[in-house]
Amino acid sequence: MARPKHKLTSAAIKTKQPGKYSDGGGLWLHKRPDGGAQWFLRYTIFGRRHEMGLGSYPGVSLKAAREQADKWQAVVREGKDAIKERERQRREAEQSLHILNDIALDAFESRKAELKGDGKAGRWFSPLEIHVLPKLGKMPVSQIDQRDIRDTLAPIWHSKASTAQKAMNRLSICLRHAAALGLDVDLQATDKARALLGKQRHKLQHIPALPWQEVMSFYKSLDGGSITELALRLLILTAVRSYPIRHIHLDQIDGDIWTIPAEAMKGRKDATSAFRVPLSEEALRVIEQAKPFARDGLLFPGVRKGVISDATMSSFMARRGMVERPHGFRSSFRDWVAETQNVPFEVAETALGHVTGGTVERAYRRTDYLEQRRALMERWAKRISDSSENLVVLHHAE
Repeated sequence: MARPKHKLTSAAIKTKQPGKYSDGGGLWLHKRPDGGAQWFLRYTIFGRRHEMGLGSYPGVSLKAAREQADKWQAVVREGKDAIKERERQRREAEQSLHILNDIALDAFESRKAELKGDGKAGRWFSPLEIHVLPKLGKMPVSQIDQRDIRDTLAPIWHSKASTAQKAMNRLSICLRHAAALGLDVDLQATDKARALLGKQRHKLQHIPALPWQEVMSFYKSLDGGSITELALRLLILTAVRSYPIRHIHLDQIDGDIWTIPAEAMKGRKDATSAFRVPLSEEALRVIEQAKPFARDGLLFPGVRKGVISDATMSSFMARRGMVERPHGFRSSFRDWVAETQNVPFEVAETALGHVTGGTVERAYRRTDYLEQRRALMERWAKRISDSSENLVVLHHAE
């Protein structure tokens, strides 16, 4: 004789004491002592009994629970494990939902050619990877709205303003990429999230720089002959960024010219934009002192492999109790040029590796002012390495 179904009623459920109650057909209700309740389906397949959760009561009504029980019992009658079949269907559904994580990776791949070093440094993707994808990565991109974005970036919106802006911009690119793929997304979600987050309180803080008048004293104090001190000396003498200094290779040096590959230069993305750095006599002396440390052609190798880390020079200065950082020596150099050297703006900016002028102007201007920069960098080297140097201002033709 078949077991009766539909034993329970909505009214009776409300008065039930804690325990497990059968509705028939394998459907059960478990009422807990704390007042909560869950539906579950009992079924047997391949000689083993299973219990499959069907949701909480009253979120899942008695009627809805019965429908779910009938659905999954039919699956069992087909010889399939209902729990495994539900998981399989869930995975297939997720694969067809175009989650943000997949869209972000696809957008990144599409833009690699525009990024320095094909984006290998990770600076384009990392704001997404660190601050967005852990919370939104598994969401279907079509379901992401301004509230999701606000809740995700609110913890860093003021405390890490620059990073939050980068994450917001990258997310906006991902949404546009999804729209280009034909997906239904809200292209204004990031703008609306900005409105919800409000104006950032963050104030731009410049990297602390040593006044140019004090650079000579610091330079002369770098007399220990260590890799870190030699790297700092060369960084000060050339006024380039930390990355090219740390990755300088002996093959890049030809006479008194150091040619930095385009991929190592910020803002120079095409293969023809390698940057020539004129090396002063003092810079060449520093390079000769560093050569005994070279490994595999790298002038400033790391202790075990690769090159010295980005924090090595900063930590050296911090241990001396300094708030200034290596990147600040570029500002020291630029201030010295502005206050003591009457050279054209383009020469001063090019000495820092900056790109000046518009696209058309640069197309007609083929010079990199190498000879003028050579004289300028020689004077900078003498200023910081020779205390007896008299300050003579360079003049350019009107």
